[in-house]
Amino acid sequence: MSDNTISSRLFPTRIDIPAEARVQIVVLLNQTLAATSDLKTQAKQAHWNVKGTDFYQLHLLFDELAGELEQYIDMVAERVTALGGYAFGTARAAASNSILPEYPLDILDGKDHVTALADRFALYAKHLREAIAKTDELDDLDTADLYTEISRTIDKRLWFLEAHLQVAEINAENGKTDTTKTQKIAAAVR
Repeated sequence: MSDNTISSRLFPTRIDIPAEARVQIVVLLNQTLAATSDLKTQAKQAHWNVKGTDFYQLHLLFDELAGELEQYIDMVAERVTALGGYAFGTARAAASNSILPEYPLDILDGKDHVTALADRFALYAKHLREAIAKTDELDDLDTADLYTEISRTIDKRLWFLEAHLQVAEINAENGKTDTTKTQKIAAAVR
């Protein structure tokens, strides 16, 4: 049986969401499952390999990120099966279906890991917001709520990652003699 046949096959359920909608939702949830599993392993890759002066705090942060993502993997997979679908949760399924780019395996520096994870968290956050809109459109408010719950945490974690990078960006702008971004925004508002 091919993956396409399995992905569109549903078990009987008494949930009052039409089968056509449930098939679309299950496909979307399985994309999310793949991306979440992939992002979790990428956070662990960073956790295991980070080096530098911020090693300890980043080592702990990356492990915490991976732990949170592990919880979401289970929540998403269980929602797939609650809707009568098959959850595709293997490492091979995640690798072949993830929306995320491959993680660079040759980086060690903490800032490089933070940048790589921030890039991936941003893509994942975008996917979640699109999934909120799609499941809302399909009248599955429970799945939209699940996506919203995950989205809130992912946005917060993206903020944590970006906070490590923003000081360098701010410091780079402080020495400039031309108009800063803040001054340009203030001038545009007037």
